[in-house]
Amino acid sequence: MTEIDTSHEQCLVDSLRARDESAFAELVDLHTPMMLRVARGYVASTEVAEDVVQETWIAVLQGIDRFEGRSTLRTWLFRILVNIAKKRGVRDRHDFDAALAAYTGSAAVDPARFLPASSPEDPHHWATPPTSWPETPEGSVLGAEVLDVAGRELEHLPDRQRIVVVLRDVLGYDADEVSAMLSITPANQRVLLHRGRAHVRQALEDYLGTGA
Repeated sequence: MTEIDTSHEQCLVDSLRARDESAFAELVDLHTPMMLRVARGYVASTEVAEDVVQETWIAVLQGIDRFEGRSTLRTWLFRILVNIAKKRGVRDRHDFDAALAAYTGSAAVDPARFLPASSPEDPHHWATPPTSWPETPEGSVLGAEVLDVAGRELEHLPDRQRIVVVLRDVLGYDADEVSAMLSITPANQRVLLHRGRAHVRQALEDYLGTGA
């Protein structure tokens, strides 16, 4: 974080410790929507996710005096959320299949899209690279349509993949922070991000008719 961000966060922590209601309201407004999405990836219903988020806020208020600043406030917050969500209940069959799908299944991208190992130039690199976005006014209109398609495809991703892609590509969190928030290894984070991005990219190529 920048020096300004660090200063603001320390002020926010101090205000929370002083039980400043406006500081707590600021934190709730900022993080609750994403907290619900993350919690939903671990529990069987939206209602349970809402309970998890509520319990998390209670834990934050109870634990803020023990916050040592070793991580950012939001990382600490999401760690609490994930721990509570994990303990809250057994995920349903759909969630189990979704988590399993993050580590198994077919290749995320058709191997035919890449040059073979025997290629004299750039083995394993793109043989048919993804198409660049057009820079014309028509392309801007198309861009809005593509965003709609991408948004719909995100909702179709397995929960863990969707959470990682949203945290990384929509909210802009870095890889280390996402791994810490979700209590997953950096390798797991990379796999989930790769598979999620690959699914959305393939859907966009199918929509645009640019796939191989």
